[in-house]
Amino acid sequence: MKKKSTSQSAFFSLRVLIGLFVALTGVSLLALGGFATAAKPFRPSPGASSHPRFPQSQQNYNVTTRSQQISPLIPPGFDCSKIHQLGIDKMENFRAGAIMIFCGQAEGGGEPDESGASSAFSKLVHKLTAPVNFGGTDVDLVTGTETAPHIIQSETFTGANPDNPDQVLAGFNDSRCADSNNYSGLSISTDGGLTFTRVTNGSGCSPFANTFGDPVALYNKPTSTWFTVWLDANGSCTLGGYKSTTPDDPNSWTHFCVHNNGGDDRESGWADNNPSSPFFGRMYVSWNDFNVGSGALVESFSTDNGATWSPAVTVINSATFIRNTQITGDMSGNGTLYIAGMDEGGGGFPHDDTNLLFKSTDGGATWANTYTGSPFPGPGVCSSGYFAGIFSTNGCYWRHEGWGEPAAFNNVVHLVYAQHGAGSDPGDVYYIRSTDGGVTFGAPFLLNTDGGTRPQWQPNLSVSPAGTLLATWYDARESLDTDCQYGNPASPCYRMWSRKSNDNGLSWLPDDALSDVVSPLPAQNDPNIVGSYVGDYDYGAALLTKHVTSWADGR
Repeated sequence: MKKKSTSQSAFFSLRVLIGLFVALTGVSLLALGGFATAAKPFRPSPGASSHPRFPQSQQNYNVTTRSQQISPLIPPGFDCSKIHQLGIDKMENFRAGAIMIFCGQAEGGGEPDESGASSAFSKLVHKLTAPVNFGGTDVDLVTGTETAPHIIQSETFTGANPDNPDQVLAGFNDSRCADSNNYSGLSISTDGGLTFTRVTNGSGCSPFANTFGDPVALYNKPTSTWFTVWLDANGSCTLGGYKSTTPDDPNSWTHFCVHNNGGDDRESGWADNNPSSPFFGRMYVSWNDFNVGSGALVESFSTDNGATWSPAVTVINSATFIRNTQITGDMSGNGTLYIAGMDEGGGGFPHDDTNLLFKSTDGGATWANTYTGSPFPGPGVCSSGYFAGIFSTNGCYWRHEGWGEPAAFNNVVHLVYAQHGAGSDPGDVYYIRSTDGGVTFGAPFLLNTDGGTRPQWQPNLSVSPAGTLLATWYDARESLDTDCQYGNPASPCYRMWSRKSNDNGLSWLPDDALSDVVSPLPAQNDPNIVGSYVGDYDYGAALLTKHVTSWADGR
């Protein structure tokens, strides 16, 4: 989320990596290979995590009502006393955040208070000479102009076209057109990720009218069509999106609907594009439905290339809230699906997290809970309402509960996530691996090897049809806590780091820097968006010869 001046746009950086070739310097896209053969891989050891447990605490709220709206996202006549009843305090989406601000339960974004600090990140102010062995030059996804304070881009879902690997698409939350209830953005590359253009129509907005972010971007191979899924307010639709066969044309996108019920939050999606799969062409979307129980985890699928979608299938509806982390499918073509869920232990900080896995072998018609892990301390240093925060700056900043991403290939299931480190370490990134289709998992393997007490958080993971894995995360090992000043472009804080496996997770190469420089900690200055928000996930993906991922950046 690169903050810039009013005349410039906030941005992401996106990196495309090709996994079957070798380079040592990271000066081109051919970046993952010779380094792989020269370095000795690390194998996960059978030891168990010894991180300390923390007692749980419950955040208390006062309830109020107001008669005047501060954002067009607020439903007319909304009753603030229903925040907890409707699960709005647990939701991650922009509409829920605007309601929390309106009802006095959260603060909106604002300009930095520090002397000399700025929310404008119009240039790079610090470049380190640390090795950058993964990928080529960072690429700005966000093009065009916008007007402060609606300059927030964050939370990404990245994909590449298996029929045309030069076409890379990234969906993200975008507040540029907040005044017209359009919080969704899209950027497209037609040259394999070397350059990107933000897709906008004549009004300067994305083609996704009346949507509220939480991006999903899926390619449907049988029809050569891109589908984007968002929280939706078109007609009676509450979860839907837009589709196109020519995604760079803003006038080509047409609306479709997945779900009509309200209370939907944090959707994720996956498309089965393997012709050998018994469910080739099916698309899947999972989400939390806060109109059911405590926020039931549900899923819908399409068997006719997105023309219609099944009624919501209950994955789990328990008294304990289980967050929809992400959905994925086995890239080998066996048709098996997986959803990673998380029990957040009541939220706040400190709290314990528990990973769960759900599996479907019949095309999403039914689901079984095949794995429930042991509780572990969630990452963070502070509480921001229901959520934990990674930084104490600006009250409590960068909400994150430990969410990661699953992946699967040839009946081997992978999951990355974040948990609190030892002592004062706010977060480390871990990987677990199952060789029996998600029934049992080996001991957690620590991916970041810095050995210090600086935070690592919000990982994503992709697996290719060749069985290569790429894990990427936010990493502050190259800074001190005093460096991570809210909205100060002269104070570098974090960089993206990655780690790769060439053998389906059996062993891992050393972790190394992915992004080119250490980024400042971006300020969130949009008053319609919760002040502790920087983005809740980044979804990575892979083709046979490349991994794609994108992230929020403060430059």
